[in-house]
Amino acid sequence: MEYASFLRQHIEQIFPLSDEEFELVKSYFKPKEIAKKEYLIKAGQKVTSEFLVEKGLLKAFLFDEKGREHIIQFAMENWWISDYPAYAKQHTGEMCVQALENCFVLELSLEDKNQLCEALPKMYRFYGQKSFGGFVAQQKRVLSMMKNSPNEKYELLLDQYPQLFQRVSKTMIAHFLGVSRETLSRLHKK
Repeated sequence: MEYASFLRQHIEQIFPLSDEEFELVKSYFKPKEIAKKEYLIKAGQKVTSEFLVEKGLLKAFLFDEKGREHIIQFAMENWWISDYPAYAKQHTGEMCVQALENCFVLELSLEDKNQLCEALPKMYRFYGQKSFGGFVAQQKRVLSMMKNSPNEKYELLLDQYPQLFQRVSKTMIAHFLGVSRETLSRLHKK
């Protein structure tokens, strides 16, 4: 799918755009191809952009002081990804964002996002709904991590995103769920 039609469909899930409005919106996005294993963001780098995934799969993650990987988010088609605390403040980040497959993303800097919203105020509504949806999903994930057993976390992820299990390794699923690889193997066998 050509990225312009993808972007238009993505936005028009929330509200319609005239051709003129869409041309304005499109002018703020930068298409970018990312090879598998390539980084969009590295820890310690200033984060100025967020990314809309047209094709592929990415992960946002960090390493703790013992060198263990903690996956904060996966992002597949139609999802947004960044190191959001750093993006919001335009500071250096703690997280990395890496392609797990060859990807095609649309990059939007915070400066361009703000200019777009000023030029086309109804985009505030679009980003408000997208941000709210992302906030709800992250909060549900945090609550699940705090209160659910490893088996419940596994079943919930499998139920919500079965396609993820076909696209990432069990080790990555374990890092996302906050369980050991061995625990995940036991859950998978049930």
